[in-house]
Amino acid sequence: MRVRAGLVALLLAGLPLAAPAQQAEPVIRLPNPVLTLDWDRLFEGTQWGERIRAELETQSKDLQQENNRIADDLIAEEKALTDRRATMDPEKFRAEANAFDERATGIRNAQKAKAQALSQHLEDERQAFLEAVSPLLDDLLAQRGAVVVLDRRAIIRGIANADVTEEIVHLVDQKFGDGGTKP
Repeated sequence: MRVRAGLVALLLAGLPLAAPAQQAEPVIRLPNPVLTLDWDRLFEGTQWGERIRAELETQSKDLQQENNRIADDLIAEEKALTDRRATMDPEKFRAEANAFDERATGIRNAQKAKAQALSQHLEDERQAFLEAVSPLLDDLLAQRGAVVVLDRRAIIRGIANADVTEEIVHLVDQKFGDGGTKP
């Protein structure tokens, strides 16, 4: 019974069984049925991901500079209005203050929409990336004899050669470059 359990354990582990000395049979390697992939590392490690990151960094920096300039302008305008308050009719001051508040709220909303558009652009690019990469994953699954790809960050323990992130990074770079022209 112990021998049988040991043989089953060896078979399940994918280790070759020792053959009698007179027989020299080839060792059969079982394919990995499960591959792992780190999606974030894949996206960030490709030329496509690097291009998007650089674009978004530039756009975010530009938006921050614009926000700072607008904030400085609004502070100066508010200060000027406050300085004139003592010499203004209360009704006229209230009307100008309300108009300023409305304009400032509109500006804040417009700037918030610009920031949301940057986030949406990143999500759109990630989705386009996923759609472009999926056929490469299908090919790799077939080549490796695997049946599933799991997100590496959800794996508690696994063998190193099940992680295909770097392999896919190279395939994406070869096939799509920086993704500037949509596949």
